[in-house]
Amino acid sequence: MVDHAPVARLRPALSADQVHKIKHDGFRVVARKDGGRARLHSRPRNDLTCRLTLIVEALAWLRSRSCIIDGEAVCCDDNGMASFDRIRYGRHDERVFLYAFDLIELDGEDMRREPFETSKATLASVLTPTSAAHRNCQNSR
Repeated sequence: MVDHAPVARLRPALSADQVHKIKHDGFRVVARKDGGRARLHSRPRNDLTCRLTLIVEALAWLRSRSCIIDGEAVCCDDNGMASFDRIRYGRHDERVFLYAFDLIELDGEDMRREPFETSKATLASVLTPTSAAHRNCQNSR
C-alpha cells in the first residue's frame, strides 16, 4: 500500500513530465467564442455571461473565429489578492479577469490531443494582449 499522507514543501515535488497548476480563488469557467459572440459557463453549466461581462467582451475581440478555453475567473481585492467573495457576490469591476489554463478548441480544430507544449504556445498566441481581462496561466515544471 502506498502512503498518501500530505507532506509540507516549499515547492511541488515534480518529475520532468509533470506540470503543476495553481488553484486560484475564483470560478472555474469554460469560455466559448463563436464569431463575435462569447459566452461563459461554470462547470455545472450555469451561464455566467451576464455576470462577467468584462471577460466576455475581451473574448469577443480575440483574433480567432472560434475557440473554447478552460480557465478560472478571478477578481482581486484592493491589495491584489484573489477574493472569492468579491467575485461570488458580484462586487467586482475592472479587476476581474480570466486565468486561461487550456485551449480545448480553436477555429473548429480539437486541441485536446495536441502535445502540451504546442497547446500552451497556441493558447498564448490566441491570448496575445487584446485586454487585461484574460491572462495565460503559467505552469511550473
